[in-house]
Amino acid sequence: MEIIQIVGLGIIATILTLVIKEQKPLFAFLLTVFTGVIIFLFLIGKISSIIQLLEKLADQSNIDMVFLKTILKIIGIAYIAEFGSQIVRDAGHESIASKIELAGKILILYMAIPIITVIIETVIKLLPT
Repeated sequence: MEIIQIVGLGIIATILTLVIKEQKPLFAFLLTVFTGVIIFLFLIGKISSIIQLLEKLADQSNIDMVFLKTILKIIGIAYIAEFGSQIVRDAGHESIASKIELAGKILILYMAIPIITVIIETVIKLLPT
């Protein structure tokens, strides 16, 4: 199972990081980042399959692809911001990690404005005048 491989890699990397951290903290941090990137790369195939399935469902449902692409971008921003903030937090910089999370939230809100606008316009059209 893939999750066993991912968890195994995580445990091995954690043990190595704990051993290396006392003598070479920079290498321990780089090992942490490298492990995160490897896990992310391992999952790219799954992410691609999910995106293809969502595009197929949107096409079958006659949903405008602009909305789907916007939602996928929003999800991507959320994951990237979370990943980046966790790496920075692992390095011991809580305040920078918080700023990354804030930036991610603001970018998500900015990207969602067209969708929110369409929803509000639709609701207004449904209301009797």
